[in-house]
Amino acid sequence: MNDTDDTLRDLYPFLHGEQRGEEITAEALRESVRRKAAHSLEVKQAFFEANADALIACARTLAESFANGGRLFTMGNGGSSCDAAHLAVEFQHPITAGREALPAMNLTMDVAMCTAVANDVGVPAIFARQLEAHARPGDVLAGFSTSGNSANLMEAFRMARKLGVRSIGFAGGDGGEMLRSGILDHCLVVNTDSIHRVQEVHVACYHILWDLTHTLLADSRGRIGRAQS
Repeated sequence: MNDTDDTLRDLYPFLHGEQRGEEITAEALRESVRRKAAHSLEVKQAFFEANADALIACARTLAESFANGGRLFTMGNGGSSCDAAHLAVEFQHPITAGREALPAMNLTMDVAMCTAVANDVGVPAIFARQLEAHARPGDVLAGFSTSGNSANLMEAFRMARKLGVRSIGFAGGDGGEMLRSGILDHCLVVNTDSIHRVQEVHVACYHILWDLTHTLLADSRGRIGRAQS
């Protein structure tokens, strides 16, 4: 039995024969909640301790792009498409007073476009084709994949490199092809095989990234204002 099996057994004891049916007590379920919460906190802590500087570098890339008139494009499949949508909304519609709206486009939002490309060309092209139509040098592309191996994300990242678009990848596990390819400018990897834990860290990650980006933009504008005065 490997470490992943041990972790799953700890988090879901009644799926491994220890407790089933009527034997699943309220206390056993409460303990399962505690273990899942503790594991989530453990994975988050390990990720942010290891990736604080990488996250700041991503924020600098975004701030530089926005400051120069660039835009953010986001993408993902399944649950990760929800993260792509969430990230785009955070920048377009900031909920914190004093934070400006910034241009961000979720490439999963146009069902007609996605299904047209999937039907006529193939699913791997659904994001790359949109990027080819809309992106320009200096923009940023952010993609979410819990495995790091989504073919349509990789196709878009290759297109981004061709177009002079900076790239940020959010992955899990060992980073998959997103990390191995070496074509991304930034790749943030949550080192766990639990899809739920990966996605939980991704949410915290882009909330922090949003805040850091606005902080850097405000600092940049402040220095510009002082230089002109």
